[in-house]
Amino acid sequence: MRVEILYPELCNLFGDTGNVKYLKLCLPDAEFIYTSLCDTPAFVSGDADMVYMGACTESGQEKIIKQLTPYKAKIEEQINKNTIFLFTGNSMEVLFKYIETDEGEKISGLGIFDFYAKRQMMKRINCVSLCRFQEMDIVGFKTQFTMTYGDNSDCFFASVEHGIGINNDSKLEGIRKNNFFGTNLVGPLLVMNPYFTEYIMTLLGVEKPQVAYRKEALTAYNKRLNEMRTKNMKDH
Repeated sequence: MRVEILYPELCNLFGDTGNVKYLKLCLPDAEFIYTSLCDTPAFVSGDADMVYMGACTESGQEKIIKQLTPYKAKIEEQINKNTIFLFTGNSMEVLFKYIETDEGEKISGLGIFDFYAKRQMMKRINCVSLCRFQEMDIVGFKTQFTMTYGDNSDCFFASVEHGIGINNDSKLEGIRKNNFFGTNLVGPLLVMNPYFTEYIMTLLGVEKPQVAYRKEALTAYNKRLNEMRTKNMKDH
């Protein structure tokens, strides 16, 4: 089993490197490939079972777009082959049609997904999120300068119980296509959501998956979930 970590020197904001550290504990026999900005990604030759990329700065996004553009067809091929992709924070935006700046400039993305992101650099969006993915609750945080626009009603990652979706007018969070998962949730996502992490492990072929420090992880998860639900009821 091979897990590729894209551009860790850039994609390391909001504690999301914790996703990688936790995966290494949960998958002790897996090989982890760290692909830097100047390397050819392992997924290009089909040598990755999972590809992870975390949040980065806005200038980092533009560098990543430049590096990944030659591999657009390979990314689409791997998504269609059900390779697992997990892109957290603003990383999924590099696969959009474009990112619009405050000045109205449109920075072309890879165009794999029919969405665009709009930056508001003087207005950071922060919120606590409680979402529903399949039969499980997903907890997390959002901290971002962008909102996403487009119709994700047939390709959303999770429905929102508390917080916002891809923008203020949406209650549908993120993007999912086959085993591609793109979400603005940070935190880090996998540490905070042990059931979802076990779901990813199942997709990777792990029989009877159990996350590392499962008892402690579930205790923290349930405590956070109860606190969010209690706060949500008080707010309403």
